[in-house]
Amino acid sequence: MSIYFPSRLLAGSAALILVAGSVLAQTGVKIGYALAPNSHYGVAAEKWDEVVTAETDGKFDFKHFPSSGLGGEREVIEGLQIGTVEATIVSSGTLANFVPETGVFDIPFLFRDLDHARGVLDGPIGAEILAKFDNVGLHALAWGEQGFRHITNNRNPISTPEDVKGLKIRTMENPVHLKAFNTLGAAPTPMAWPEVISSLQQGVIDGQENPLSVIVSVKLDEVQKYLTLSGHVYSPAMLLVSKPFWDGLSDADKAAFEKGATEAVVAMRGFVDDVETDGVATLKERGMEVGELSTEEKAAFQQAVQGAYESYYDMYDKDLIERIIAAE
Repeated sequence: MSIYFPSRLLAGSAALILVAGSVLAQTGVKIGYALAPNSHYGVAAEKWDEVVTAETDGKFDFKHFPSSGLGGEREVIEGLQIGTVEATIVSSGTLANFVPETGVFDIPFLFRDLDHARGVLDGPIGAEILAKFDNVGLHALAWGEQGFRHITNNRNPISTPEDVKGLKIRTMENPVHLKAFNTLGAAPTPMAWPEVISSLQQGVIDGQENPLSVIVSVKLDEVQKYLTLSGHVYSPAMLLVSKPFWDGLSDADKAAFEKGATEAVVAMRGFVDDVETDGVATLKERGMEVGELSTEEKAAFQQAVQGAYESYYDMYDKDLIERIIAAE
């Protein structure tokens, strides 16, 4: 017995099969990052997703895990290494545990200004360090940005090195930062980001240090009274993918991810520029007491951390540090 199917039904069934096939053909990309979707990390992640989707006709299905939804930064990077996570946008602090040379950018007062920092990261020195990630199960696509780091705390305003003595301050898991704050006489406490807000609320730590882009987006004004615009360290970020994932991509798909990362950095830096312009006013409106180190006060801090530089020369090639300082 033959069965008759109306032509419109057959056409609809074929369309459903095609749609189902295209969905099944998508490759999942889990992308994890520490901050909220409305942060500079979130802006970069959305742009990366948008560009790759457009360039590959929707071949990749990005699943976003903001606000440490996949764990702390070290956990996410380890997930990339074993291939359980495909992509991340991550701060430089944790990266030094995987490629030690990335820590050189965290040396206090290394960069003159944003233009100097961006020029170094986008130039030969930045490219040399990006290339080292292929040796540790990761593939680095681009340097992102957080901006210059500043100090917040609940204990007292800061204008001299003496004001930070004994200050229980959260730092990233970064030997360069730890050395600097130890040299200043503070009590640095390395801590994964998901623990920071509760630790500030409970008084486990007095303060922390981060760029304005982070301070504003996570509303640190709700748990911190004083902001000191110290600009003591420039803080880059990085766009990383899993090496096993990267090696499985076609050349065309790799080009799409590279283009997406490049445009994501532009969006991320634009966000940082906006926050640098408006962030201080926003935090003052929210009730923070804001102070900015004068040129003379900053010079006193620079002098106070000079003792750490000899150890930095032991950690990193002195020639590399001097190349960065001399870069135009």
